Amino acid sequence: MATHMTGTRDEWLAARLELLQAEKEFTRRSDELARRRQELPWVRVDKGYRFETDEGNASLPDLFRGRSQLLVYHFMFGPEYKSGCPSCSAIADGFNGIATHLANHDVMLWTVSRAPLAKLQAYKRRLGWTFPWASSFASDFNADFNVWFSEQQQRESGIEYNYQREPALTKSGNDRPAISSRETPDGAAQGAAMTGTDVATYARERPGLSAFVLEDDVIYHTYSTYSRGLDGLWNAYQWLDRAPKGRNEPGYWWRRHDEYDEH
Repeated sequence: MATHMTGTRDEWLAARLELLQAEKEFTRRSDELARRRQELPWVRVDKGYRFETDEGNASLPDLFRGRSQLLVYHFMFGPEYKSGCPSCSAIADGFNGIATHLANHDVMLWTVSRAPLAKLQAYKRRLGWTFPWASSFASDFNADFNVWFSEQQQRESGIEYNYQREPALTKSGNDRPAISSRETPDGAAQGAAMTGTDVATYARERPGLSAFVLEDDVIYHTYSTYSRGLDGLWNAYQWLDRAPKGRNEPGYWWRRHDEYDEH
């Protein structure tokens, strides 16, 4: 017996047409937000960041690979992690195909993490990914773009993430930092367990997306988003939002794609 409201096809169509107007307004609003992102002032990047890539040591300009635009997904994979963040992994599952399309439309897509390159390469092989992934282990890149924080920051001054400051952790260490992009109970604890770290270490890495443009041999930072600003990149959520029961999240339900039980 269905627990949801039921009706006739005519009733469904009337409700659907009403919803269609709201969806069209949402689309128009999304277009407007995209325009406003593109109108943000550009900030010149002068620091000489260095990365380790499959092709060797690289600068930030090198990551453009001849394109004028660069999108960087800040993937939570710290040096202490035994495996990449499962949430970032679920998002990155959608990158393989889209990276090719973007590269042929003047946009390079990279993931960047602080873990050593060999650890990233092994994880990439395990999950069958082909998109480019760089290690920023030896640079300030993650710190400067607000996706990595020191233990001292975490304990003394608190972390400024997603344009707001989180309270510092107590000295007892009994409090658990929240990963605000995860709406499920105690998501930070489960994410930490799945990466083989403690919660505080896990939460010093954060997810994000940063955009850059290269113009007249000068790099500019144009946009960054964090937390639930990344929802639109998580392909599974876009499908679930159109499924009958929506996201239906009783807890931290997702796994790396090679960890699900066979069905």
